[in-house]
Amino acid sequence: MSSEGTPAPAKPGVPNLQVVGQYIKDLSFENPGATANIVDRPQIELAVDLNAARVAEQDMFEVELKIRVDAKNDGKALFLLEVAYAGVFRLTNVPDVATQQMILLIQAPHMLFPFVRRIVSDVVRDGGMPPLMIEPIDFMALYQGRVAQAAGQAPQGTA
Repeated sequence: MSSEGTPAPAKPGVPNLQVVGQYIKDLSFENPGATANIVDRPQIELAVDLNAARVAEQDMFEVELKIRVDAKNDGKALFLLEVAYAGVFRLTNVPDVATQQMILLIQAPHMLFPFVRRIVSDVVRDGGMPPLMIEPIDFMALYQGRVAQAAGQAPQGTA
């Protein structure tokens, strides 16, 4: 960091991904099961989606990580949580678009994930349920699946 408190500029020619800002873009929590007596662990369905788009400046991108959690117990809805958490990133010295997409859809969401995980845990806990700790997400596998789908082939399994 420089003496003014701003991040030091990247070295010329060295690829760099820098977080400029991050924020909750959208958050919804429905809690129809708040009064239910939960005896068993609920059935949890988790969905993840990613989007990356260039913003105003050439080297600035917004990456959005969406998480949807649908919890049921014996077929009855307990809660539904949807969160879209976004970050604005500066990506420099990566002229190749394919490499930019790889960095933005693997490394950037990896940097955002701990914050989304905490939001999910806190909201579920504040809704009267035990905190939900989402397992780490393999963003590389998600990216590979997206690339395979775009190429018209089935994604290959990962080790």
